Amino acid sequence: MSVNEKVHILKQTKQLRALHSIVRNKDTCQADFVFYSNRIIRQLLETSLDLLPYEGLNVITPIGQSYEGLTINAKLCAVSVIRAGESMEHELGHLVKGMPIGKILIQRDKTTKKPKYYYSHLPEDISQRHVLLLEPMLATGGSAIAAIDLLLEKGVPEKNIIFVNLLASPDGIERLTQKYPQLYVVTSSIERELNADAYMIPGIGDFGDRYFGTQQVFR
Repeated sequence: MSVNEKVHILKQTKQLRALHSIVRNKDTCQADFVFYSNRIIRQLLETSLDLLPYEGLNVITPIGQSYEGLTINAKLCAVSVIRAGESMEHELGHLVKGMPIGKILIQRDKTTKKPKYYYSHLPEDISQRHVLLLEPMLATGGSAIAAIDLLLEKGVPEKNIIFVNLLASPDGIERLTQKYPQLYVVTSSIERELNADAYMIPGIGDFGDRYFGTQQVFR
């Protein structure tokens, strides 16, 4: 599928494909799933941080020379979609000190496949921040759209939202990019398709269950 310039797919290196081979394997234990998922998540977050606005910053080195560097020119926060999105918070803490993290709880009804909003707790000044929206799975796009709409209602400019995602379906990407043309999307893979049960193919199973160890038999 063709994607626009706002969709950033990680370079499909041999290393990334090896990491995917581990986390997609149904026989991978939880400890390995967490460890190797975190390695992919770090790449996603590094790429996302590179999309933020920067400004010049000159510093003096220990030998008295000037270095023309850069610094982020924006107030930041992250918002994780409970529960799977919380898996990305650990690596984010290693990359950015003291970043505020908001929460949104939206769950997909297993029968209707439609999202239902339950809860949110966000920084009071979120409208003035650039937001990393953390959600590993993008299947139909329903939950992501509900979360993005909430951020827009809170005054966050669409162009200031970066959707950080591990796996995305073609359907989900198309819905997001058509509805939010200024939204940034960073993902490590766009899957082949969705099946009749709205699971991504080839997929990874239930990411939250596998990451947090609450499911013993994986799809």
